[in-house]
Amino acid sequence: MAPSPEEVDQILTASRLRLRLKSPFFATLALFAAYRPDDTLETAGTDGKDILINPSYAASLSSEALDGLLLHEVLHAALRHTIRLGQRDGFLWNVAADVVVNGIIARHGGFALPEGAIRKEKWEAFSVEEVYDLLMKRTKKTQLLMPDLLYHRAVEITSGGTDDIEAHWQHALEQANAVTIMGRGNNALGLHREFQHFTMPQLDWRAHLSRFLIRTPYDFEGFDRRFIGQGLYLDQLDGQSIRIFVVLDTSGSVSDGDLNQFLSEASGILEAYPTIHAELYYLDAALYGPYPLAPSATFPVPMGAGGTSFVPFFAHLDTLDEAEQQNAVVVFLTDGEGLFPDRPPQLPILWVVPSGGRLSNHFPFGEVLRMYQQPTSV
Repeated sequence: MAPSPEEVDQILTASRLRLRLKSPFFATLALFAAYRPDDTLETAGTDGKDILINPSYAASLSSEALDGLLLHEVLHAALRHTIRLGQRDGFLWNVAADVVVNGIIARHGGFALPEGAIRKEKWEAFSVEEVYDLLMKRTKKTQLLMPDLLYHRAVEITSGGTDDIEAHWQHALEQANAVTIMGRGNNALGLHREFQHFTMPQLDWRAHLSRFLIRTPYDFEGFDRRFIGQGLYLDQLDGQSIRIFVVLDTSGSVSDGDLNQFLSEASGILEAYPTIHAELYYLDAALYGPYPLAPSATFPVPMGAGGTSFVPFFAHLDTLDEAEQQNAVVVFLTDGEGLFPDRPPQLPILWVVPSGGRLSNHFPFGEVLRMYQQPTSV
């Protein structure tokens, strides 16, 4: 016999109370979700706003399993997994989202994951975009026993735009973090890459490079008229004030797809600031270059495919005099798997890392930017 609405409400209320004891951070997120019984679902799911659950299924679960199930759906909603789909394959995105969410829950402890829950421990520290990219590269398909991202219902509630849902869950995450900061709980997961997704910078090269290279208002003399005809109203800069060392990792651990993306990002740098002085290097265990870079120039054939050491490039920097390093920045496009120098350089370093690359907190110096493959229609 199916439980009554009152019994379902008692079951769900008890689960949320237990959640408060296990994790104030998660419990705060759970307070921002509405829970609705739904007999049409086999188990449970979310439309991005509410948590929907089959009453009979909820009543059949142990307390730990129910807590894990509700937290699983709350995290899907709070991390906007239904509305971050874009043009990606919905099934594969659901798999990727489950890998990440199950990893977060398992790392915390104290919760039982549903039977048949997907675990891929080596990917669980990644964001959903990264896991999706990695799944796209696999030929073996992953089984998903319980699809729970209800995209068709999400479309209905987001037909007027997703801003309200974005704002709702952004506020929820801010409140959950506030609870942690005020000492009411320990949120060891706040540094997980999924939570960083909402503050991570995008690869807007004009914005990134301006932070390092535009020093004073006196560097400008109005718009650079050479580019107005192209629709580019670029601030005119003293060409001698900007120098960028672009280093592409061409070691054997970098896939052809990632290398092509690296070359695209290098082109993006030139398009952002066509007047800059840029030098290109290829690097595996040895250094190749420098090659001068200019807009619309043909890139030299990449060299490398051996082991990986970042030391040769930084040793090369040490040979440059102070004038050659003035107002310069290094953009290093790499998966991050290699040998680092013993001491950091004086120049600012931007590490640009593809899906599945080295974890950000494992880089000994510099700033790490993550890049994802752009979703395409399927």
